[in-house]
Amino acid sequence: MVRRSGRRPGNQDTKQSILEAARTAFAERGYDKASIRTIAAQAEVDPALIYHYFGTKEKLFLACMNVPIDPTELIPQASQGPSEEAGIRLVRLVLSVWDSPNGTVAVAMLRSAMSNEWTARLMREFVVTQILRRAVTAIGIDEQEAPIRLALVATQIAGLAVVRYDLKVEPIASAPAEQLAATIGPNVQRYLTGDLPGTTQAASSWWAQRWQSTGCSRWARSWRSVTGRGKASRASRLPRRTMKP
Repeated sequence: MVRRSGRRPGNQDTKQSILEAARTAFAERGYDKASIRTIAAQAEVDPALIYHYFGTKEKLFLACMNVPIDPTELIPQASQGPSEEAGIRLVRLVLSVWDSPNGTVAVAMLRSAMSNEWTARLMREFVVTQILRRAVTAIGIDEQEAPIRLALVATQIAGLAVVRYDLKVEPIASAPAEQLAATIGPNVQRYLTGDLPGTTQAASSWWAQRWQSTGCSRWARSWRSVTGRGKASRASRLPRRTMKP
């Protein structure tokens, strides 16, 4: 019997082939430039199969990362409540994920990203497109200041993960999550909304240009148009301000 040529039918091997092709595409092209059609062609499947297995490009990306969290649920939780307590809520929420049974997956991903460039590329895409972009709108961070503020938050959160779960430095490793949130949260809060001494207007503009080059600014505007958040925010209608020199 002659085997038919063409695109492979849907099965478990096909699903794995899609994931492998998607990981390659996301790492090489980035989330925004990796299209479903390109991924389907590389996996030698019909694009409809990707939608059948994963639903959307965003869900396909999350499946590639195998993350134990859903950013669409995580970020809104951190943004609910007084804005001056967002830092504490964010640290508390992150610790609740890492301390859960699924937290070992997140820690393993971070550990792998520090030693493997391929994983690091995927991790950067995940952090920028799935977390930082959402945080800009959900927490109400000024777009001009967002790049440096969110990058500083990332240093605090990633550093906490390494010290607590990888190096296991005491007393951080065994400290209650609520105590860490109360102690580290104010630092995160300053990065989110406080003054940042030493950050000049020129530096702020440079970070903003880098931010726009990743598509974060466009994504934030489109997200506001869908949710209607921008209409209710007076700050979004004010002239864009820059950081104090």
